[in-house]
Amino acid sequence: MHWGYEMLTQNLEFKIAKIHRLPEGSRLKAFVDVSVNDALLIKGLRVVDGKAGLFVSMPQEQGRDKRWYDLVRCLNEDVQSKIAQKVISAYEVAPNN
Repeated sequence: MHWGYEMLTQNLEFKIAKIHRLPEGSRLKAFVDVSVNDALLIKGLRVVDGKAGLFVSMPQEQGRDKRWYDLVRCLNEDVQSKIAQKVISAYEVAPNN
């Protein structure tokens, strides 16, 4: 049986494994870990308060050239949107530290 790309992305289940809210006063609001199908853990997503509201940034590392590079990339906008919705919804109901 051939699994199409759409079928694979429809079967992805995202769960919030951990939320670490940061104190108020900064644009960076929280660090979040997300599990995918209880098989893969993505650590270090960030909730950021931008000009257009909250958004989710993937984990990054700084290269030798001092620029920042994503460690995880969503190759499908639907997957990226689902992750962002899950993370922001969880952030909004998570208690303050």
